[in-house]
Amino acid sequence: MARLILTPGKERSLFRRHPWIFAGSVERLDGRARPGDTVTVVSADGKPLARAAWSPESQIRARVWSFDADAAIDHAFFKRAVAASVARRASIPALQGQEGVRLIHGESDGLPGVIADRYGAVVVLQLTSAGADKWREAIVAGLVQATGCAAVFERSDSEVRGLEGLAPRTGCVHGELPAGTLTIVENGVRMEVDVESGHKTGFYLDQRDNRLLTGRLAAGRDVLNCFCYTGGFSLQALAGGAKSVLSIDSSGPALDSARRNLSLNPQLDAGRAEWHEADVFKALRALKDEGRRFGLIVLDPPKFAPSAAHAERAARAYKDINLFGFRLLEPGGILMSYSCSGGIGLELFQKIVAGAAIDAGVDARIIYRLSAAPDHPIGLAVPEGEYLKGLACQVG
Repeated sequence: MARLILTPGKERSLFRRHPWIFAGSVERLDGRARPGDTVTVVSADGKPLARAAWSPESQIRARVWSFDADAAIDHAFFKRAVAASVARRASIPALQGQEGVRLIHGESDGLPGVIADRYGAVVVLQLTSAGADKWREAIVAGLVQATGCAAVFERSDSEVRGLEGLAPRTGCVHGELPAGTLTIVENGVRMEVDVESGHKTGFYLDQRDNRLLTGRLAAGRDVLNCFCYTGGFSLQALAGGAKSVLSIDSSGPALDSARRNLSLNPQLDAGRAEWHEADVFKALRALKDEGRRFGLIVLDPPKFAPSAAHAERAARAYKDINLFGFRLLEPGGILMSYSCSGGIGLELFQKIVAGAAIDAGVDARIIYRLSAAPDHPIGLAVPEGEYLKGLACQVG
């Protein structure tokens, strides 16, 4: 087995159990290793520290599988790790009975580069690192064994695979997808899941708890849902008793899916729902010019800042949408604002929202801090995993 020798002092992050080893921390590689091969990580003074997956094309040169330098990284290792991750979800009361659950959340579950989401009898797998890609068969076998699923569909088509020198890969790797439309019930609302071509693995499971909260806050209010995608927040608002729900997105196909989702729920009053295809920034300005007001506004935009290098430009975009959001709220109204940008930390995001409130001339207070659902845990040693952050702010 090849040995990855660290430059002096770079072992400190491993002592804190952070699993990433960047290119600047590598002194040399002793021996030969292909992408994804397991290497032993060794400090500059020769002390073995961990077993990791080698990725020569990435700025993250290695990702740690185990901080036990003697651990065997084999099929049995991955089956145990997958089973443990699935079992952790089963122990969380809030996830029991949910048809859509994230089973593996990358580094936070000790499996860097591995994402697995269950939608009923189907598991969708996404592999984004060279090491995860190498152990595909073991990971799939572990998922089948731990869940008894009828099918595992791979959606390894994320752009980050290119940074690892990996080509995109999609398709069934176990069983077959069921005929017809795949749907799940989330907190009483039925939703389509497009595992073959939808965003990410087909659905945004991380917002599950926040969608439920939206429903609870929506009762008797006129609701505006911006960047609505397939209508998850909108349908929960209707289920919660919203007076009306205006949903805006720039994607016609996404809105078509949202309308189909509404039709799957005959218990909801479709007459209270309005769908509008438009650029959200322009639509917000138009609503302001029309003098519209809302009791609850949801702002869940796409990722404006994939890295810290994009933070300044992204901050302006977040400021703009939150400024219009505050201006469109009626007295006592609530703004639920989110950022999924890794390059925008929670402290900066709160400053942006606070600045928008000041510029809008409103007094606002945080009534909820919002984050991803518990099946998207954050490893204490990997704070970078806290990508989704949100604030529910009430004005007046």
